[in-house]
Amino acid sequence: MKDSISGQTSLRRRGWTRREWHYFWLGLIFASPWIIGFLIFTVYPFFSSLYFSLTEYDLFNAPRWVGMDNYKAIMKDHNFYKSISNTLFMAFISVPITLFSSLLIAMLLNFKVKGINYYRTIFYLPAVIPSVASALLWTWMLNPDFGLVNIFLRWAGLPDPAWLLDPQFTKPSLILMGLWGSGAGALIFLAALQGVPQTYYEAAQVDGANWWHRFWKITVPALSPIILFQLIMGLIGAFQIFTESYILAGGKSNGGSLGGPGQSLLFYAVNLYQEAFMNLKMGYASALAWILFIIVMLITLLVLKTSKRWVYYGGE
Repeated sequence: MKDSISGQTSLRRRGWTRREWHYFWLGLIFASPWIIGFLIFTVYPFFSSLYFSLTEYDLFNAPRWVGMDNYKAIMKDHNFYKSISNTLFMAFISVPITLFSSLLIAMLLNFKVKGINYYRTIFYLPAVIPSVASALLWTWMLNPDFGLVNIFLRWAGLPDPAWLLDPQFTKPSLILMGLWGSGAGALIFLAALQGVPQTYYEAAQVDGANWWHRFWKITVPALSPIILFQLIMGLIGAFQIFTESYILAGGKSNGGSLGGPGQSLLFYAVNLYQEAFMNLKMGYASALAWILFIIVMLITLLVLKTSKRWVYYGGE
């Protein structure tokens, strides 16, 4: 008995058996299409962009090494700072508003009333509409002359702003679009809400807790991991706003920029697209992309660092 155990131990020390190697290579063969695609379409472009960010490259001529010149030029570019300010506005104003509205909708859809499945479907429908189609729809709805929004405002006796023509209202227009499509986030919150044990609410109600205490002391802590997930994904998405801005700005340059009136719609991704595919400054655009990567990574790490104070997981 001892000899057989010692023999098996020695085999493990020598390495895998022939059968184990067979299964390893078989699994590698089945995974090879994904591995090859990952290396070609993710790893190679990732490191290529780092190289191009240190060169002057216009797609037609060979890259010319310029070192850190692109990064120095970015630090002096007005469009860079304008796009950063517009993007940060959407990240720190629009994302919390959308999160709150998603949670509110989820709590409403969590009530057990007749036809609740139909209500849930209606609230989720805008999330499945392509972004281009929804942007075109809102371009019509926010038209200052015949748009439905301004028709309603005039009927209610309220001011009817020129939404897409006034720099003060272009970003609120995007926030309205985000609220309209908050059904996807609401669905995630709804799934999390249904996982909160009802005994917690019943015990709190017996102890005399009102609706606010039950929400703040039970619902929010129970949903905090989902809030963290939605917050991180929302912040990352805010730094990638492109389609909505491009469509609302008319898809054409305004004084050499795609930023719309007063460059109020010049977001970071729009500026990157403009430098890469309109000005053909691929090296410069690659440097912008790497700065974006660093900014998003730092913000994500900061959120994860602070999450230790307000995120509660099961069993804590």
